[in-house]
Amino acid sequence: MPAPASILELVERFERNREQYRTATYNETQTRREFIDPLFAALGWDVANTGGATEAFKDVIHEDAIKIGGYTKAPDYCFLTGGVRRFFVEAKKPSVNVRDDLGPAFQVRRYAWSAKLPLSIVTDFEEWAVYDCRVQPAKTDAAAVARVHYFTYRDYAERWDEIAALFSRDAVLAGSLDQYLDTHRAPKGTATVDAAFLREIEAWRELLADNIAAWNKTLTQRELNTAVQTTIDRIVFLRICEDRGIEDYGRLLALTNSGGVYGRLGGLFQQADERYNSGLFHFHAEKGRDDAPDEWTLALHIDDEPLRHIIKRLYYPDSPYEFAVMPIEILGQVYEQFLGKVIKVGAERTVTVEDKPEVRKAGGVYYTPTYIVDYIVRHTVGALLVDKTPAEISGTVSSKRTKTAQPAVHPLAVLDPACGSGSFLIGAYQFLLDWYRAWYVADGPTKHQAVLFQAAGGEWRLTTAERKRILLAHIYGVDIDAQAVEVTKLSLLLKVLEGETGESLTRQLTLLHQRALPDLSHNIKCGNSLIGADFYANAQMTMLDAEEVYRINTFDWADGFPAIMAAGGFDAVIGNPPYIRIQALKEWAPLEVEFYKQRYVSASKGNYDIYVVFIERALQLLNENGRSGYILPHKFFNAQYGQGVREIIAHGEHLQGVVYFGDQQIFTGATTYTCLLFLDKNSSPKFTFIKVDDLLEWRTTGEAATGEIASSLVTNDNWNFN
Repeated sequence: MPAPASILELVERFERNREQYRTATYNETQTRREFIDPLFAALGWDVANTGGATEAFKDVIHEDAIKIGGYTKAPDYCFLTGGVRRFFVEAKKPSVNVRDDLGPAFQVRRYAWSAKLPLSIVTDFEEWAVYDCRVQPAKTDAAAVARVHYFTYRDYAERWDEIAALFSRDAVLAGSLDQYLDTHRAPKGTATVDAAFLREIEAWRELLADNIAAWNKTLTQRELNTAVQTTIDRIVFLRICEDRGIEDYGRLLALTNSGGVYGRLGGLFQQADERYNSGLFHFHAEKGRDDAPDEWTLALHIDDEPLRHIIKRLYYPDSPYEFAVMPIEILGQVYEQFLGKVIKVGAERTVTVEDKPEVRKAGGVYYTPTYIVDYIVRHTVGALLVDKTPAEISGTVSSKRTKTAQPAVHPLAVLDPACGSGSFLIGAYQFLLDWYRAWYVADGPTKHQAVLFQAAGGEWRLTTAERKRILLAHIYGVDIDAQAVEVTKLSLLLKVLEGETGESLTRQLTLLHQRALPDLSHNIKCGNSLIGADFYANAQMTMLDAEEVYRINTFDWADGFPAIMAAGGFDAVIGNPPYIRIQALKEWAPLEVEFYKQRYVSASKGNYDIYVVFIERALQLLNENGRSGYILPHKFFNAQYGQGVREIIAHGEHLQGVVYFGDQQIFTGATTYTCLLFLDKNSSPKFTFIKVDDLLEWRTTGEAATGEIASSLVTNDNWNFN
């Protein structure tokens, strides 16, 4: 399409007054208002938010430039669709040499690489530079490194089609950036931010494990794993808080200037206990808390050098990471891989890091892509919220006669029974935050000022107290791995803190006498979702040694979540359960294998895979109106071992929906063919079957072959919905 008249007018005006615009007195703010804003408006973006969209659904977020440590803390523009970041724009004044200046290029690449965005732009209107931000940035890179397009304002008229095809709002909505990824291979040797950060923290694990094992000789292997994980988690948490303006920038870095680093680091950890109320920093017994305080890690001996190395690698210029824009979901994806390994202590305190047996047999750890998480959350939690009010899903309903709140059943409860690093719970929590805020604003924000406040720019946002309440009321998780439980808590707590500042947290502490974060020990539990205390009904099982008892880790749902289970169960069960063939599980968990065969119909046929047991368990944990949504292999449709779970689903007519991907891969690097399976506890006369032939098209437009099938046609025989 030809360049619109507004662009031709801008070009003509810039040409006419070019020398004036290139003087030092013509600043960036003027450039943005007079040229860059109109340029993107011509591309269809509502730059000024004339449509009055809420913060979550604006087209463009204008970041406040906060100078910390000599560099800008936020990109000038963030462009979004559906609340999802798509690309950044770094704006400069025309006197800046965009083509050759290293600073702007490194700046935008660092932000976009950390946010895992494929493309981003540096422009002063006079020049336009587009960068492939999949390439890890280095401070020494020339401005041309990873630059894929460069032209000047004189090219706008001739190359407008090229610009619009990639960056217009309509093009982005149609999937232009996803298509770019699909058709342009990342340069050889490219490391995505999650892969790079994973390598980083894996190196830290080995560094700390060697040092802590050598100096703290009485630690057991389990305690060593806990000490290393906790130390990394605490440092990463505080560093993220610095980049987000919650903690003073450089506090951790200052510890590297002299000796006794761990002792002084422990002082920061104790201050964090007073400030945040997180189980990550819990050093003293407190009334009403389920989890025991940490009374030993602060007494560890850790040398200065490994800590100095770790801390310096988290700061510019040694660090390529910008935690202010790194999504919590990426941190969860990194930790999901990280948790697949365990520290082993050998003779003479030698340390090795090995794959956990279940990971080794499964061929690795594969995190669930965000678009799959979002789809499952939308079709479980989202479906349960239709035509509901906050009072109804919070466990209270307003009586029209008495104008008072009456107790209802219980707040809507969302569970991931194998939560891993917490990606599904983060997705569910974000969905609920957006839903609550949208409902309050639509109902009239001034009526809800107890739970809303008006931020700079006029946007209505949820108060921290309300964000905490929503988390504690609705989000629940269980995992057999204690370290995974702590990572889930870490991810959720960082999500709570989004939008906070150091000032707002200090105000809570001093005026409201409230610490910033909730205690999640009642919500996120460590245990085996499939094995309860009845495991020990067999006398032989009572003779297991302590390590076996710890590994099996039985979990009693009625004790773990008494109010929810007494009210009938959870409203939504979501997740990506483990995929482990029983032949592999027998090698390190033979007792569990036999227990599953005896207690679960889904495990009674042949050499089953453990994910079928999680399907059956989900139905057991749902209340009468509940819904489950999993991503899992579709092999059970036709395998002999799937007969038992097919019988359960068919008999109860539980099928609500199936999204079938055929032989298309959802998990990068895996050879597992998957589907999305949605089950209702109540029976349904029909269900929706979606066959996805083009994954990219389905992701970007939602288009796929869709039909409805009568539930009566489904039996325990092989399923062939095609």
